[in-house]
Amino acid sequence: MEMLKQEQLNNGEAVRVEEAVASIIQRVRQEGDAALKAYLKQFDGVEIEELRVQEDDIQRAISQLPQTMIEDLQFSVERIRAFAEAQRRTLTEFEQEMIPGVYLGQRVIPIETVGAYVPGGRYPLLSSAQMAIIPAKVAGVSNVKVCTPPTKSGEVHPAVLAAAHFSGADEVYRVGGAQAIAALAYGTETIAPVHKITGPGNLYVTEAKRQVHGQVGIDLLAGPSEVLVIADQFANPVYVASDLLAQAEHDVNARVALVTTDRDLGVAVLQEIEEQLKTLPTAVTARASWEKWGQVFLADSLEEAIAIVNEWAPEHLHVQTINAYDIKEQFINYGSLFLGDLSSVVYADKVCGTNHILPTRAAAKYTGGVWVGTFLKVVTYQQIKPEGVNVLAPHCVRQSNQEGLIGHLRSANVRWSGMLDLEVKS
Repeated sequence: MEMLKQEQLNNGEAVRVEEAVASIIQRVRQEGDAALKAYLKQFDGVEIEELRVQEDDIQRAISQLPQTMIEDLQFSVERIRAFAEAQRRTLTEFEQEMIPGVYLGQRVIPIETVGAYVPGGRYPLLSSAQMAIIPAKVAGVSNVKVCTPPTKSGEVHPAVLAAAHFSGADEVYRVGGAQAIAALAYGTETIAPVHKITGPGNLYVTEAKRQVHGQVGIDLLAGPSEVLVIADQFANPVYVASDLLAQAEHDVNARVALVTTDRDLGVAVLQEIEEQLKTLPTAVTARASWEKWGQVFLADSLEEAIAIVNEWAPEHLHVQTINAYDIKEQFINYGSLFLGDLSSVVYADKVCGTNHILPTRAAAKYTGGVWVGTFLKVVTYQQIKPEGVNVLAPHCVRQSNQEGLIGHLRSANVRWSGMLDLEVKS
């Protein structure tokens, strides 16, 4: 394997956020709404009296949007909902008599209330609202609370409000950052606490999710966006370069990489990236990401290329080889898989239906991304009848005795003895 371009590591001064986030969480727990309003003034530069967005505000926001945007939002909502519904159908309940008299079953129960964090930043992230809200509502979550930072006017961006509304949000609040995560986890006078928090965010939001985990559930700790493209000599360098830059424009810390078995293709992609950066409006961010984190690997074989991919474990994996579909089973570590050069990652980011809240930083080695199952609890139950007690109890009594757990032994034995007494009397 040869490196055509190596990421430039900068070990400069690390940003320490743990103590700052802990302080924010503690203040929200102590002061509630007052802390949220203080942080809105400090971090967002706005003074807000009413944290919750009212229905009139939502309808007014929708009325400001062009009809084409509304149609696009509704289209993507339909696609995401349809895929979530298909996923939900794969999760079934059952009950089975495993041995005579022993009935075991599985139930699938929605989480009662969920908090969805929708980032602010330079651009309104409409799809982030949809990805966090729609699977929850399809799962049957009865209450989804959305927290999102306000704009400089003190209002939520109209398109974000519309996206949340069409996705099925039950409540929307003008609050962002670590303080929003604290409010969702512990509650304030206005925001009731939830049972699980989902959605991407910046470093402070992610750290806050880490710190409140245990008080509430979380989806995952997602970092900056990632994409890895694997390509052979048949790939189109224009496509590949555009796919890498599409993720690079998210964040200066976005990680993008190409693994190729063809040197000429790798060189062509490097050249094409430079050409596209000349006309890309977001080139400042994209170039910073590319120069800091971009990688191009030249593999000696397709097998080596696949091994690199599985070790990298990318958030988005785009396979642009002539046999992309045929080799899909060989990829085992990724957040979401894109097969063939037409299957652009941006389609899934926005409108095709799969979820874009995905594991980063090699977390794909042990987890997938957000899906309808994120909002469901798969729980078990059992019913044991007399014939079942007669089968289970002897084993349970002996094992409990070996472990020295005499209370366990007695709990099993008293039922077994009762069954034996009944048999003698009969």
